[in-house]
Amino acid sequence: MTVRSLTCHMVVTGHMKGIALAVLGSILWGASGISGQFLLQFRAVPAEWLTAVRMIVAGILLLAYDAASHHGDIFSIWKQKREAARLILFSVVGMLGVQYTYFAAILYSNAPTGTILQYMMPIIILAWTALRSHTLPGKKACICCALAIIGTFLIVTRGTWGTLAISPLALFWGLLSAVAAAFYTVQPQGLIIRWRASLIVGWAMLAGGLIFSPIARPWQPAGDFDTLAILALIYVIVVGTAIAFWLYLSSLKYIEPSEAGLLNSVEPLSSIVLSMLIFHLTFGVAEAVGAALIICTVLVVTRQS
Repeated sequence: MTVRSLTCHMVVTGHMKGIALAVLGSILWGASGISGQFLLQFRAVPAEWLTAVRMIVAGILLLAYDAASHHGDIFSIWKQKREAARLILFSVVGMLGVQYTYFAAILYSNAPTGTILQYMMPIIILAWTALRSHTLPGKKACICCALAIIGTFLIVTRGTWGTLAISPLALFWGLLSAVAAAFYTVQPQGLIIRWRASLIVGWAMLAGGLIFSPIARPWQPAGDFDTLAILALIYVIVVGTAIAFWLYLSSLKYIEPSEAGLLNSVEPLSSIVLSMLIFHLTFGVAEAVGAALIICTVLVVTRQS
């Protein structure tokens, strides 16, 4: 094997490794929604308590990972007032907002519905960018927005005009989750560029969870906990959050962020498949078409971005 062919082989192997890491991380993320649904609907765990515990423990784990990777330098950001203020804003509105609204949407519907409604996030970012720049989106973007709206209509009505297949609360929290996810994606970009993703997300999770603690009271176990519930909670925190995020970060060593974003479409698909296998959830033709429209339009928007 020549040096050139060996180099090409290493590049291809690294690229495939990056794809595998991103896909696995997305699957683990999707499965965390299933575990969350089990805790919320079958073990009566309050969404507030689950949100706070998940954020605090996962934040500590991510900060420990960041400290090990960067020689323990995790406190410098708090020494700069403007950066600290931006981080607090992200912690409360972005991180806490997206975590709590997502679990609330699952509580009133199911994991696939909550995930797919949250997946409207790129469309909201597109609309916000157009308003901020005072320019109309291109023809392709307008078509994507229209298809995403049609997809959402099919999911929430099952194709029947004038009726809701999900509760108004599920629709409210699902769409609010998409808005929170849009803020979560846009607001911390400067922080992540100036610092690093694991540090910002780790502190945002820990700070947001601690700020939410007076309401959530994470020190008081809530819900009906048995062995299965404990395993589900461990999965949500350790595997579905900390390890999934670590896998995503690791994939960025081998593939571009835009490509990793495209591969993130595996998350709602894994949520749907797992719900069918575990909860015996059935999707009608209208819901399936709606989910496909939203996922496809998000892929187009993400690729264009």
